Formats: sequence, structure tokens, C-alpha cells
Amino acid sequence: MSAPMASAARGVTRVLILADAPVLRRGLVSMINETAGMQSVGTPGELRRALTLVETARPDTVVVELGQGRAATLNACRDLRRRFPRVTIVALGTSEDPAVVNEALAAGVRGYLMINTSPTLLGWAILAARAGRTVVDPQIRRVEPSAAPAAKPFAPEVPLTRRESDVLDELIQGQSNRQIGRNLFISEDTVKSHVKAILRKLGARDRAHAVSLVLSSRNPASCTCGAHAALTPAEA
Repeated sequence: MSAPMASAARGVTRVLILADAPVLRRGLVSMINETAGMQSVGTPGELRRALTLVETARPDTVVVELGQGRAATLNACRDLRRRFPRVTIVALGTSEDPAVVNEALAAGVRGYLMINTSPTLLGWAILAARAGRTVVDPQIRRVEPSAAPAAKPFAPEVPLTRRESDVLDELIQGQSNRQIGRNLFISEDTVKSHVKAILRKLGARDRAHAVSLVLSSRNPASCTCGAHAALTPAEA
């Protein structure tokens, strides 16, 4: 059994970190290792060592920093995608320029997040990228090169109540039950009841699946969204 298949069987996502700054590398390693179901498997530090380490460590995902050497890093991403097509790439950048985002996506990156991203959003982006989605940080307003088809409203068989729709909007923004309660001026127990009703009406397994269903109906090819509750299933 290959390493990627073995990691999938164990339910562990293996993540390799490629970042220039030691402080950033240590921070990312900590974020990954503290995320349930994820494990850091290497931090090459230098581009020339990255491909060699990918070959030996066999990660499922590579998280790369797009800093000053963006052109060289994107070339490495292209090489990585060519040699290891099953490995997904999530980039952390400092630029909110849509042109930079599209350049990264064209190089094979499946997720583009701002470098100050949260552990929850990073973890969700890695899982979404592995599931075949394209994820762009919600702070960035992308400009597509061609007009996108109009989004279709999501219409479950059993309509959501107005309050359930409000809660669902909060879920899409990645809010916790406690924060949803604060935002909507309702108790946390009431939020939990609404979440259970939402999952039932949407036929969703959990909060992350519910959000995925809604986002897929809006744009099946791309997901530009905030941190979802995939990493906190107990809240559902």
C-alpha cells in the first residue's frame, strides 16, 4: 500500500510545509499538528529540497508560502503537479490581487489563502482542496477572466425557516454556535436546535456537508468561502 493510500486509510492527511521564514514554518507546523486528522511530515525550507522531500515523505497536501520569490515558487508548484498529480497544493500569500490569485491557480494551486489565515480555515481549505474544490480566501474578491453563469439559489425540498436561513448564513461564514448565538441574539442551545433542523432538511451529514451543498449549488467549480465547521463536528 502506497503512503497516500495508507494515510487515507488511517484518516490522516499528511501535510508538507514549504515556507522561507523559520517562524512561519514553525507556526504552520503547529497549526497542522493541532488540527484533528492532520499531520506535518516535513518542512524543506528550500525549493530545491521540496521535490525530493515530497518524493520521500509522500504528503497528501503541500502548503506553500508565496512571498517575494513567487515566480520560483509557482514554477516549483507546476513541477510538483506534473510529477505528483495526486498531491494538492494550498498557497499562503500576502497579495489580494486577483491576478496573483489566478496566476497561482493556473500553476496548479487548489487553494489560495492570506498568510494570516486561521487554523480552522487552513484545515478546511486543505480538506476542500483534497476533495477537488478550488478555495480562495474570503478576504479576496476574485475577478474571473470570463463571465460565470448565474448562481442558482439553493432550494431544499423542505424550506428553511427565516431563522434557519439566518443560522445557515452564519455557518457559511464559519461561525461557531456560540458566536452565532451572539450575532443573532439567541441562546447556544437554540442555535444547536436550528443546526439540527438545517442538517435534516438539507439531508446533510454534518455542518461541513451542509455548507458544501449550498456552495456547490452556487458554483460547482469553485468555492470562495470562509472557515467551515468541518473540524468541529461536535458543535452539530
